[in-house]
Amino acid sequence: MHAALGDPARLAIVDILVLGDASPGEIGQVLGLPTNLVAHHVKVLSDAGLVTRSRSEGDRRRTYLRLVPEVLASLAGPALEAAGRVVFVCTHNSARSQLAAALWRDRVGGPVASAGTHPARRVHPRAVKVAHRHGLALDPAGTAGVADVVRDGDLVIAVCDNAHEDLAGPGAPVHPRLHWSIPDPARVDTDAAFEAAYADLDGRIARLAPAVRPAARPETGPSIP
Repeated sequence: MHAALGDPARLAIVDILVLGDASPGEIGQVLGLPTNLVAHHVKVLSDAGLVTRSRSEGDRRRTYLRLVPEVLASLAGPALEAAGRVVFVCTHNSARSQLAAALWRDRVGGPVASAGTHPARRVHPRAVKVAHRHGLALDPAGTAGVADVVRDGDLVIAVCDNAHEDLAGPGAPVHPRLHWSIPDPARVDTDAAFEAAYADLDGRIARLAPAVRPAARPETGPSIP
């Protein structure tokens, strides 16, 4: 493992993956590395058990890399730019983004919202159920679209592949700052699948929270009676 991390490019890849998932192409674009060199470094990290791959649920030609959280549990993520609000986005705003916003509100506090690229009419009943099981509240009718929610200064996090791919393309009105490749629990539609999504989100939020700095509030003078 230490040998795998003994290269600046591989350390940079790990830094990218601490807070979110990325495709090899996205990593190459960020680091300015050719495709073959990214593939080499990713293979070294994979062979060392540091990263895993998953196929996109949207564009099946894509794969996303994810850092294995248990391996580098003490690794702190890089600080992100100050954000006025955190907004979690998925396709239907009916499960993953709703659970993520509820978890953030409970674990971290501060302004948070959720939205969907193609919002459903209602929150998935199993999402409501798993939230209640963990002491969180979800409004069954509280879905919303990206255009109605996201505003300048938000830290936008796509928690599904489809939303990330819809919003990362040219001309998209919103561009996520982070991408979490979390499988859609509604495709399996079991309590266990929704519990797995909840646990995944819980762990990722715990790693992200220390890296998010709140936006500075304007200073105000002393109150005058």
